[in-house]
Amino acid sequence: MINMTVWKKGGQYSGFSLDGHAEYAEAGRDVVCAAVSALALNTANSIESLTEDFFEQELSEDGGYLRMDFPNGAGEKASLLMDSLVLGIRGILDAWGDEYLTLTIEEV
Repeated sequence: MINMTVWKKGGQYSGFSLDGHAEYAEAGRDVVCAAVSALALNTANSIESLTEDFFEQELSEDGGYLRMDFPNGAGEKASLLMDSLVLGIRGILDAWGDEYLTLTIEEV
């Protein structure tokens, strides 16, 4: 199962993490894992390329783990990109259910 946690502080994004594998199908054919990975990596790459926000990132070399923190909080553009990530993850949850993916939004 993929566990996604999104952190907010005072309503402002402070980071997110993804951990695990969906195990919907074998590696290379797992559409749930591929969809989540594509959304998360595109969001991280977009924040890096399209915003000036400072962030720290951890990524496992073999996949299955991504963490992105905004020590100073996410700015306007990064927040919009994070809104889009959460929207996409909720869409995957609606389509495939919570057997393969969880989403937790925590106020820290």
